[in-house]
Amino acid sequence: MIVVDVKKELIGYKGKFTLDVSFKVEKGEFLTIFGKSGSGKTTVLRIIAGLENPDEGYIEFDGKVYFDSKKGVNLPPQKRNVGFVFQNYALFPNMTVYENVAFALDKEERDKVDEILKVVELYNLKDRYPSSLSGGQQQRVALARAIVKNPDILLLDEPLSALDYSIRLKLQDQLKKLHKMFNLTTLLVSHDKPEVFKLSDRVIYLEDGKIKKEGTPREVFIEKSISGKFSFYGTVLDIRKSDILNIVTVDINGNLVEVATTEDFNIGDEVLVGAKAFNPIIKKIS
Repeated sequence: MIVVDVKKELIGYKGKFTLDVSFKVEKGEFLTIFGKSGSGKTTVLRIIAGLENPDEGYIEFDGKVYFDSKKGVNLPPQKRNVGFVFQNYALFPNMTVYENVAFALDKEERDKVDEILKVVELYNLKDRYPSSLSGGQQQRVALARAIVKNPDILLLDEPLSALDYSIRLKLQDQLKKLHKMFNLTTLLVSHDKPEVFKLSDRVIYLEDGKIKKEGTPREVFIEKSISGKFSFYGTVLDIRKSDILNIVTVDINGNLVEVATTEDFNIGDEVLVGAKAFNPIIKKIS
C-alpha cells in the first residue's frame, strides 16, 4: 500500500493554484493520473520520487515513511525505492545500453541486467549507445533501467508521448506485459484517453491541482447517456459480453463511448457510430 497526501503551491498558466491530492495505490495496481497540461500531474510524480518537496503532507510506502512534514521526515531520492521514466528518457549518452541499465546497481545485482534486456528485446543492442537507437528503443532502455531494481513503485511521466502512433501502441502492449510480469505497482501520468483506458486499473482525473473524479477508466470517461442525432468515425478499444450483446467501447477523437450491439468486432476495427431516433448503431468500415 502506498499512501500519498500532499499539498504544494504551484504556478500554472492561470496563475497560482494549490496542488492538494490524497490517494492510495494498492500493490500491483496500475494507476493513471490524467489531466490537462499544468494541472499538477508531473509534480505529483516528482514529489513521490523525492525530486520536489511538498509544502506539507505525508507519503508512506508499505509502512515506511518517505515524507512527513509534521515529524520532519524527508528521505532523499536515493533512499526511496522508486523507478522513474522521464518524458525525455534521461539516458546517459556516453554509456552503452548495458551501462545505462546497470547504472546504480551493486556489482552483485548486475546479473539481472542481461535478463531484463532480453525481456525488453534489447539484448542484441546492449553495446550500442543511445544516439544510435530509435525513440522506441530508447524508451525501452529507460524502462529497463527503472524496473531492474524491483522498485516499490514505477513512475511514468508520459513516456510514450513523443513516439509515433504505431510505435506507441506497440509499446503500450509491452508496458502492460512488463507490469504484469514483474508484478509492478505503476503510476502513469498521461493526457491520452485511449492510452489510459488500455493500461489502467484506476484513474485519478486531476484538474487545477484537485482530484475531480476517480474510478475505473470506464467510470471516469464513458458518457452514460447520448442524446441527439450523430454520426462519427472511431476505433474499437474494448469489447465485453453482456448477455446476448457485445458492449463495444469506441474512441471518437479522444472521447470514449459505449455501444451495445449484436454485431461482432475486433479491437482496432475502424467503425462508424451513429444514432437514429436516439438508438445508437455501429457499423464496421470495410
